[in-house]
Amino acid sequence: MIIDEIKIEACKGVYMPREDSYLLAEATEKYASGRVLDLGTGSGINGIVAAKKGCDVTFADVNSLALSCARHNAELNGVKGEFISTNLFSNISKKYNTILFNPPYLHSKPLQNIKNVDGDDIAVNGGTDGRELINAFLNTYGNYVLQDHTVLLVESSLNRYEEDVKMHNAEIISTKPFMFETIVVLKISD
Repeated sequence: MIIDEIKIEACKGVYMPREDSYLLAEATEKYASGRVLDLGTGSGINGIVAAKKGCDVTFADVNSLALSCARHNAELNGVKGEFISTNLFSNISKKYNTILFNPPYLHSKPLQNIKNVDGDDIAVNGGTDGRELINAFLNTYGNYVLQDHTVLLVESSLNRYEEDVKMHNAEIISTKPFMFETIVVLKISD
């Protein structure tokens, strides 16, 4: 497996790969193709997996520390890509075959009250219901995909992912149960 060969170094102020990251990495290895957007790249792990598969990858994040970390980890793994500073799709102009997104999904204060975009806060806080970024993503991703596309999205049982399965005719391709939640990867190809 590609994921077993990747080296990721920790970077201060950047979300380091955890169970949700690895669940998405496994899905990325199986389903990513063509032009790939790794949105909210963090350490870059999922974009690196896609690049190792031969995909043309754009690493994107709102956190400048994350972009530096992803660039460093991409170099460490011998892969290249484009690196874009963006808040969701604000600076994205291309369309993609695959979009990877592991959004912040924990319940927190409203996102407009989170001031530190270069810290771990932005990587884990999903707003008051944990869905602020998920909803914004689901409402706009359609403008950034090619006709033949796949979206791989991480969600939690805390965020009512079942609603998104029905609304977007998504397939649950991976699950990981924990004591208080279940993490899933949804595959959307609508």
